[in-house]
Amino acid sequence: MLAQKRVLLALSLTAFIGWAPLAAANTLTAESATSQCYGSTSKGRVEDAVQLPARGENFIQYSRIARVAGRTYVHSVVRDIVVASYADLARSHPDKVFKYAETGFANGGQFKPHKTHQNGLSIDFMTPMIDQAKQSVHLPTHFANRFGYDIELSANGEYQGLTIDYEALAAHIVALHRQARAKGYDLWRVIFAPKLQPPLFKTQYGDYLKQHIQFSQKPSWVRHDEHYHVDFKIPCKPL
Repeated sequence: MLAQKRVLLALSLTAFIGWAPLAAANTLTAESATSQCYGSTSKGRVEDAVQLPARGENFIQYSRIARVAGRTYVHSVVRDIVVASYADLARSHPDKVFKYAETGFANGGQFKPHKTHQNGLSIDFMTPMIDQAKQSVHLPTHFANRFGYDIELSANGEYQGLTIDYEALAAHIVALHRQARAKGYDLWRVIFAPKLQPPLFKTQYGDYLKQHIQFSQKPSWVRHDEHYHVDFKIPCKPL
């Protein structure tokens, strides 16, 4: 699996370089416009996408380089859901910190090395962690570890003295779902390594997750351990 991730490293770095000029050319002229998505997450595009904020009270982006390369654009409704969910978490879990990762390009379309992320409705979030002092911390994301995507968690969800913060992870998914529903939408699915999922359902949010969230049941083409992928359910026009 680590070897596979290293192959993806080369692909993704090429994508950063190759797509950066195009992303820069597609900056919005009217950021207040409501986005329009087309097609599906695996074959689609988006108009009037917006960038997620670089940081907030309790969250940060995964890479300044990736932001400049235009890899943090989403549908405007998705942006509103994500920002509102972080605001909810700042009130309910003020001791927790969060980090988002890859989203998509300003116009959508192919987003190497990902197979989806094409119509503004997909976001990767870095898995929240706790250190040995039980403090909420970020996974490290930088050029040398492919901005976090080259990290490999153990079977117990550990990495260099850090452990998955299942309470924070569950709370974030619940906050995303509640904000999506409040705005008249929903979550389509959450992709997270199946073997790492069981502790999620032992948190205080376990029953809610079982009732409302569709989790991946089969391993994906990459493990989805250091990050979890969320697809939002928002109507799109045909491609």
